[in-house]
Amino acid sequence: MNQPLTYRDAGVDIDAGDSLVERIKPFAKRTMRPEVLGGIGGFGALFEVSKKYQEPVMVSGTDGVGTKLKLAFRLKKHDTIGIDLVAMSVNDILVAGAEPVFFLDYFACGKLDVGVAASVVQGVATGCEQAGCALIGGETAEMPGMYDPNEYDLAGFAVGLVEKSKIIDGSTIVPGDAVIGLASSGPHSNGYSLVRRVVAVSGADLWEKFDDKRTLGEALLEPTRIYVKPVLKLMEQVPLKGMAHITGGGLLENIPRVLPESACARLERSRWPSLPIFEWLQKNGRIEDREMARTFNWGIGMVLVVSRESAQQAVALLGTMGVEAHLIGEIAKREAGEPQAVVS
Repeated sequence: MNQPLTYRDAGVDIDAGDSLVERIKPFAKRTMRPEVLGGIGGFGALFEVSKKYQEPVMVSGTDGVGTKLKLAFRLKKHDTIGIDLVAMSVNDILVAGAEPVFFLDYFACGKLDVGVAASVVQGVATGCEQAGCALIGGETAEMPGMYDPNEYDLAGFAVGLVEKSKIIDGSTIVPGDAVIGLASSGPHSNGYSLVRRVVAVSGADLWEKFDDKRTLGEALLEPTRIYVKPVLKLMEQVPLKGMAHITGGGLLENIPRVLPESACARLERSRWPSLPIFEWLQKNGRIEDREMARTFNWGIGMVLVVSRESAQQAVALLGTMGVEAHLIGEIAKREAGEPQAVVS
């Protein structure tokens, strides 16, 4: 070998990475909060805890997007998958009553396509804007041989703050409380291994028209709804006893995570409208109701538990903020051997 080797010869383009950093700086800048100290590019991101908290407690969450990425690759649509990434973490920490304050992302690929990566990170920034948190840093890793050249992986984490005395943990939930469901935009970012299986066995064309505005692929890529801002506003006026983000495990496995052992959430499927995308999945996959309830959010992306007296006020206030909310069930005393969430 006569010529000296470079990192580029090994498949890593440092210049492309530098170009990406410059491309995403304007996106990150739009998300900044007063508590952020410094900018993008340092070894660590600095964030000052706001003086509005007397006893601040940090709440953290991390997640990815799962196999929904496979649809983004197939459809070559990368502008909304970053919203999903943010949503999965900020909605999780919201259930403790926390305000998400910053987010970091991790983008890994075999060969860096600056245009694709910038589109993804722009989506991350959009998600951060929707959640009101700052995109204060992240990491881009180009690893030849680890990934297909046309694919990438995403992960991220969010940190939020909540006043210690205002932490929501479900401990005050009692029989008679009302269960409110906040409408989802679709499957969000869970159950996509089953979604892709349904598409495969049905022979469906992802580019076929699904409704007046979207193809089937676009309907399946509809980004996860971020509930942060309206729920934080609701908390200022209505005491929330518990919240559950309906992710992997669906309604049946996520709601029990916030309930006392003695309580059961009894939901009535007829109380909330069906989304066409779930009807399509259930019909084409011949999926039974129980499997729908334990795999997908089935049209309810976030569940709130409030006192019976506060229920109508909560639904009305959410409506004024443009959030579709429904009274979907009640909390009851759990019978011996009964599961903690039942959909009838």
